[in-house]
Amino acid sequence: MSNSELGSISKEDVLSKAEKEDVKFIKLHFSDIFGNIKSVTISSSDLGEAFDKGVWFDGSSIEGFARIAESDMYLMPDPSTFAVLPWRPKEKGVARIICDVYTPDAKHFEGDPRYVLRRATQKAEEMGYEFNVGPELEFFLFKFNGADGTDPVPQDVGGYFDYAPRDLASDVRRDIIFGLESMGLKVETSHHECAPGQHEIDFRYGPSLQQADKTITFKYVTKSIAHSHGLHASFMPKPAQGMAGSGMHTHQSLFDTKTRENVFYDKNDEYKLSKIARYFIAGQLAHAKEMSAILSPTVNSYKRLVPGYEAPVYICWAQINRSSLIRIPRISPGREKGTRAEIRCPDPSCNPYLAFAAMLSSGLDGIKNKAELPAPVNEDVYKLDLCARSEKEIDMLPYSLWQALKHLKKSSLMKETLGQHLFERYIEGKTAEWDDYRIAVTDWETKRYFDVL
Repeated sequence: MSNSELGSISKEDVLSKAEKEDVKFIKLHFSDIFGNIKSVTISSSDLGEAFDKGVWFDGSSIEGFARIAESDMYLMPDPSTFAVLPWRPKEKGVARIICDVYTPDAKHFEGDPRYVLRRATQKAEEMGYEFNVGPELEFFLFKFNGADGTDPVPQDVGGYFDYAPRDLASDVRRDIIFGLESMGLKVETSHHECAPGQHEIDFRYGPSLQQADKTITFKYVTKSIAHSHGLHASFMPKPAQGMAGSGMHTHQSLFDTKTRENVFYDKNDEYKLSKIARYFIAGQLAHAKEMSAILSPTVNSYKRLVPGYEAPVYICWAQINRSSLIRIPRISPGREKGTRAEIRCPDPSCNPYLAFAAMLSSGLDGIKNKAELPAPVNEDVYKLDLCARSEKEIDMLPYSLWQALKHLKKSSLMKETLGQHLFERYIEGKTAEWDDYRIAVTDWETKRYFDVL
């Protein structure tokens, strides 16, 4: 059985596979509220007990989880996420399982990001929908030319769709793809991106919870295999000034849970969009500012969201316009299931569980309220002046993490989506991040003011 066949695997299947493949250690993975992978390792001999009783840990040591007095929590491994790590030796191997977090009274911990997405998808299912997403993660490969491992520089000078010898990372991408496929991801395309050292590997779309698991797996595999090549893989949204940043454009669609048909498609519509799709997109546009601190969650995220680099700044939608926040890719006849809305503001620093939950909740809110979709903006929004944008009622995304947090704090929908515990902890943690940045003295300030003041 390959890792890609593990969609409905049982715990008995996992125990059998672990024994057959000589797996001796299991890394139990889960996510903190900001999307950082946390891990505890157990022996494979204890895996059966972990499936039955869970593995206890101190929740007060995890960012945003619990206070000292409420620290006892346990991890319940999800057998469908079992995968053998391909870069470790096959003899006495190591595997990974993603876990859900529970409280001592055997209830889902409401601050577990995976549970936040579970709640959101359950609401969609109650309305008869399955939320499918296809995230496109961009990343940089850096080498180090400093004796102490500092001063990272791009690995190559390649550009968009370049190939060897300008694309020096083709062999690295190949190994990453092999690793991803071994871990259960169906890779569809890979290529060099616009900036030197920048790359993109796309995997097949699917249900949002599985895709969130695959997104954190993608980052884990990419970083691990890059390290084995003596490189550092960075998912920082804007690692260098003057170059394109890294996004996580996410293609979205809703499928009917009974008929398995894509409910976004309408053959009679100019853009092939159903009323459901239009309501969904309108909901996301209406809540774009509130989602921003979740989809673009770091100080650095807002160095990417500037005009000139195909990153969205203005809140509008279109079919052919890549300067819009939401784009509707064209579909060819016979491929109606491919009807989708691509939201372009998320970046790979986000917690995918929270990001997909926020996207889904905003879209569903649009459906519930039959939100009216404004007219598309098919011209380059960057070339419109303030007067033209005002006339078309085109608003802007927040231009800093602090501004994004102010919108998030006022959002009852995001509070409901995240749950009060995670909502409060998230704002608290991100406010602290902004304050650290706000009081830091940067190189720019030193160069600008040191000699002249």
